[in-house]
Amino acid sequence: MSNVGVNIVQKRKIIKEVAEIVRKRQTGEGSGHDWWHTYRVWQMAKQINSKEKADFFVVELGALLHDIADWKFHKKDINAGVKVAQQILTPKGVPLEIMEQVGDIITTVSFKGAGVKTPMKTLAGKIIQDADRLDALGAIGIARAFAYGGHKNRPIYSPGAKTIMHQSFKHYQKTQSGNTINHFYEKLLLLKDRMNTKTGKKMAQQRHKFMETYLKRFYKEWEGTI
Repeated sequence: MSNVGVNIVQKRKIIKEVAEIVRKRQTGEGSGHDWWHTYRVWQMAKQINSKEKADFFVVELGALLHDIADWKFHKKDINAGVKVAQQILTPKGVPLEIMEQVGDIITTVSFKGAGVKTPMKTLAGKIIQDADRLDALGAIGIARAFAYGGHKNRPIYSPGAKTIMHQSFKHYQKTQSGNTINHFYEKLLLLKDRMNTKTGKKMAQQRHKFMETYLKRFYKEWEGTI
């Protein structure tokens, strides 16, 4: 089945079915990479795409499947997500060229270290990467950071602990943050300047400022000054 041969009704049906598969698979996950993370990225990607105008089919499938099998939870296998996505999409007759685009999005979308570039090849990929990064910013981003830190049994904060600015993906895989507050400096506060689209960049500004305000308050409360 070619992309041309898939009409809009079929595309909407496939998106709905894939969303249900992902919902069932990710519900109950406790690290902040659950169905509701995927749902927010999906909705955010659609919102960004309403202004950026990429192929909606690729945008929605890519958003729904971007975390379907995250390498962090699959023995560091960077290709795990692509394999699962293909298992989901192939029986539904999704065209090969669409699956290839979705696969590229899955392998490239994630943050891989402060010194590692992860450029997306397509506008759809850039939109999904922005949506995923936006969910790591602001109030939701803060909540997810502490959820993940708890999942990994990390302390909230360790005064004096040095941040690790990973210069390779291999280094990032081996040595991630020792505490959650350091994670803000090693990843979260870097995302604003790594947004791809005009829409995403604008949306990231307010969320970034919220995190900066939160950290100022955090340090004051940590020292018991307020």
